[in-house]
Amino acid sequence: MLILALLQLAASPGPTPARAATVVEYLLPRPRAFPHDPAVGRDGIVWYTDQANSYIGRLDPTTGQVTDYATPTPASGPHGIIVAPDGGVWYTGNFKARLGRLDPKTGAIKEYPLPAAARDPHTPLYYDGAIWFTAQGANLYGSLDPATGQAKLFPVATPGARPYGLVAGPNGTIWMALFGTNKIGRITAADGALREYPLPDPAARPRRLAVDAHGIVWYSDYARGQLGRLDPATGQVREFPCPGGGDSQPYGIAVGTDGRIWYNESGKNEIVAFDPASAHTETVAIPTAGSVVRNMAVDSTRARLWLALSGTQRLGRIDLAPAR
Repeated sequence: MLILALLQLAASPGPTPARAATVVEYLLPRPRAFPHDPAVGRDGIVWYTDQANSYIGRLDPTTGQVTDYATPTPASGPHGIIVAPDGGVWYTGNFKARLGRLDPKTGAIKEYPLPAAARDPHTPLYYDGAIWFTAQGANLYGSLDPATGQAKLFPVATPGARPYGLVAGPNGTIWMALFGTNKIGRITAADGALREYPLPDPAARPRRLAVDAHGIVWYSDYARGQLGRLDPATGQVREFPCPGGGDSQPYGIAVGTDGRIWYNESGKNEIVAFDPASAHTETVAIPTAGSVVRNMAVDSTRARLWLALSGTQRLGRIDLAPAR
């Protein structure tokens, strides 16, 4: 464990397009830090993976203090991160085929080696006591029982599907982006069974997912610059062009406390807020160029959206409207 210096904060230097919201940036003190994914606990503490340095980072937004925890396996390349209901911080060791759990009270990390076939665990998800994960290079997904350390692996039938983003849905379902295809997968948590939903355009490449309060699945189509909407009840897909155009490369996505769909245009260095009721979009500029938001996390209690600004050694924060 290493406690680092206070962070530097910077707000946007001028008004952002179309709305009063701004991105507040937190410069991370570790040299060459590469925050890949963020997660936030019930206490408002923000956790993140520093993939380049193989650390798990902890940011206290109140004090600005950062504490780093080295992963037990060097160069494990921590990628995705979540905070489980018991407060345990789980991450995927993307380079070394393992999952890890950090105890926030002690800072101790316990690692769970995965079968060799799961060589590149990617996005983790807590669901009903198990840790689910994708492995895009291995073309599979799996679940780990923390009590036994045993993992179950499930291959994706579609070759080269690249299982990527993972998010919980209602009624025992887990949704998975198949980034190497124009498909989204629905996993039945009880048995791991997978149903694939093809998207209308063969060129579509869904990367990250979010599920709203109505069970609608939203996806960022990285290849085509589209925000997509899948209604699981009907199978109907609707798409909405990103404000930044076909080369905007939408990536991280989340449903905000304000009910809007927030996503990053990594090709334009902007955050977009989309209103499902009106289809109106508003944009917020990210102050530092080249940020690339690979993932984002919502603090529902404090109405905050946290961003991993991977390309600029920063985390970002947007203050949202209260829940509606």
